[in-house]
Amino acid sequence: MNRAKRIHLLHTNDLHSHFEAMPRVHRVLHELQQRLEDSGETVIPVDLGDHMDRFSVETEGTQGLANRAVMEAAGYQLITLGNNELLTFSKEELHRLYIDAPFEVLATNVADADGGRPSWIQTESIREVQGFRIGFLGVTIPFQNFYRLLGWHVSDPFEELTLAVPRLRKKADAVVILSHLGLGNDRRLAEEIPGIDVIMGSHTHHLLEVPERVGGTLIAAAGKFGGHVGHVVLEPKEKADGLERVEAGCVAAAGAAPDRGLVEKIRSFRDQAEHTLSQPLFTLDQSLPISWYEESPLGNFLADGLLDWVPDAECAMVNAGQLLEGLKAGPVTRGKLHRICPHPINPAQMVLTGEQIRGILEETLIRENQDQEIRGFGFRGKKLGVLNLAGMTVEYRPEAPPGKRLIQVRIDGGRLVPEKEYQVATIDMFTFGVGYREFRRGDHQKYFLPEFLRDVLAHHLQQPGAVERCHQVRWHRRSEKQPPGMSCS
Repeated sequence: MNRAKRIHLLHTNDLHSHFEAMPRVHRVLHELQQRLEDSGETVIPVDLGDHMDRFSVETEGTQGLANRAVMEAAGYQLITLGNNELLTFSKEELHRLYIDAPFEVLATNVADADGGRPSWIQTESIREVQGFRIGFLGVTIPFQNFYRLLGWHVSDPFEELTLAVPRLRKKADAVVILSHLGLGNDRRLAEEIPGIDVIMGSHTHHLLEVPERVGGTLIAAAGKFGGHVGHVVLEPKEKADGLERVEAGCVAAAGAAPDRGLVEKIRSFRDQAEHTLSQPLFTLDQSLPISWYEESPLGNFLADGLLDWVPDAECAMVNAGQLLEGLKAGPVTRGKLHRICPHPINPAQMVLTGEQIRGILEETLIRENQDQEIRGFGFRGKKLGVLNLAGMTVEYRPEAPPGKRLIQVRIDGGRLVPEKEYQVATIDMFTFGVGYREFRRGDHQKYFLPEFLRDVLAHHLQQPGAVERCHQVRWHRRSEKQPPGMSCS
């Protein structure tokens, strides 16, 4: 039997529901695939995860069906799951998206918490091209504290691949990893696990226009948001097992003409999503503005909602930058809540000492901290913003030196005790050490999934007296130059 001609792996990753880029990606994928197949060579398109992101109206309003339609149109043969798929959709939603998919979902280290595995998840895939067998494995980053709450067990990818790679090598002439682990972990895989020919990487949004080579492994990556399409070329040996040559690079998608058919398909899904999200939840008889730099009604409303949402919490703290704009008087829809709070961020609970709480409050009174620009960790906003509070009041002097501005803090009516432990409602982003490092040191951290902060807002709108309570002042300015007020800038 004649050996296969060159085999081409076209890969995308971390599109994060940037639907505006997808018609150009589609054009590049299809034109490249057509040209290569016309020359008699084989093409296998794959996606490496985080195709979906619920910041997008199309994704949120269709529960991912818009992404599924784009993936079908792109002709992917294999995909793996990113943390955005696994952490922001329920198992039931993922089942509906993938149960009858025309592509394989490859997730070697993903299983049900009870040890089983959904029928739509494959642990390996072997593609044979004219007698040459390519074995594929797919792995995703393990965030066990979160996955467990959603009914998943995501095992250590290094332990999993240490067993899976040699097992697959017995059946395949080449082994390729679809990785949603990040560049550092991809390098470690290449160093520690022999027998991997290619790692196509994602998660850390790295672009490798020139691939890296670690030992006998080639590492490729195509950046983020549909800016590039990755292209790996496998050249089988003529008369022996294995590969003669492996090459990789990236094709820029920004200059490609958008595929008009896909543009129309996406527009149709957006119309459908906007209709779904347009149903009124509540009618406000007054506007609730937001400020990133001083206490405001909508910021207080979100903090109050967290305090109500998290069981046994004594107080709540959440940054004002989570809210991108205020709510005007009139009907409030899910679409409006999604627009002002698009983040896939979940409520959380932890234990902090009074001393830790005081340190965090001093930090938030420093303007440079409020101005922090956060990247990743679920944050889809612009600035960190000041902390909004619930179950807590603060007296402070803005003219005092940084770190010495607090006069008095009260929680549930009592003075803050430095050595006392308090149950605090907050957000998962802070537990990663983002914005305020002291949150990461909180004990007994607990997460509430799959609901997001916009679900907290929707729930709190239904609570009697909630709108009136958000006008209660929590930050009390004490200054000879300015009377007490709501400002904390």
